[in-house]
Amino acid sequence: MSGGAQDQAVRTGRITRTFIYVVLIFFALFYLLPFFIMLINSIKPLPEITGGNMMSLPNEPTVEPWISAWGSAQIGVEATGLKPYFMNSILMVVPAVAISTILGAMNGYILTKWKFRGSDILFGLMLFSCFIPFQIVLIPMARVLGTIGLAGTTSGLILVHVVYGIGFSTLYFRNYYAAFPTELVRAAMMDGAGFFRIFWRIMLPVSGPIAVVCIIWQFTNIWNDFLFGASFADLDSMPMTVALNNLVNSSTGVKAYNVDFAGAILAALPTLLVYIVAGRYFVRGLMAGSVKG
Repeated sequence: MSGGAQDQAVRTGRITRTFIYVVLIFFALFYLLPFFIMLINSIKPLPEITGGNMMSLPNEPTVEPWISAWGSAQIGVEATGLKPYFMNSILMVVPAVAISTILGAMNGYILTKWKFRGSDILFGLMLFSCFIPFQIVLIPMARVLGTIGLAGTTSGLILVHVVYGIGFSTLYFRNYYAAFPTELVRAAMMDGAGFFRIFWRIMLPVSGPIAVVCIIWQFTNIWNDFLFGASFADLDSMPMTVALNNLVNSSTGVKAYNVDFAGAILAALPTLLVYIVAGRYFVRGLMAGSVKG
């Protein structure tokens, strides 16, 4: 290739990359626009929102809406805020994510390295559970929780999310472990290692990438869930999403949009931080689990 042709190819490549970057920046700004509107309006006094432009920057920024949404907003009949319900969500999400991830890893280990007759059918049934709509299980799940005495409790919500999350976590770990050399497991068995020793000493230490995927997926789904929280929780176990809905719908008289915006950002902040901190590991884990399965 001549020098002129090479220069032309380089210029064409630069123009193409520039065009791609411009398009990506445009879509990024487009998708970030709602968050920008929520953020700037969450620090505005209410008169600036009701009597001005919601797209404009605040003239007199204030953190009072955030304080009200977190600790002194009116929810139901009590003067409270999102703080106690934030803790309810933490107490629900952490055990549910941990249990469903461990069970998914165990299932994936069994379905790939300790296969038995009908294991593929069992995996297919577990995979089918990922596509069952939430609404279908509401009444049976309510009956089960009532029968075992967990209705209206945080433990009941943990059980619901663990049951509904096992299908996804099993899918992730099964596909990831399918690419793991079976010869290493057989060698460990010949050296006298048992089922659990192989799992804890060999399989789990190499499961970091897919574990991050499972944790992020489960954390996001459980934290953002509204239907199960509204259906199975009472006032003492209400998660943050349900409390946010009550906060938005409890205003009387002039609508406190700034408080609503602040509350929405507070509710979304944990999942946003998780993706900012571990987002790149999420993509790496998905790629690692897509090689074979």
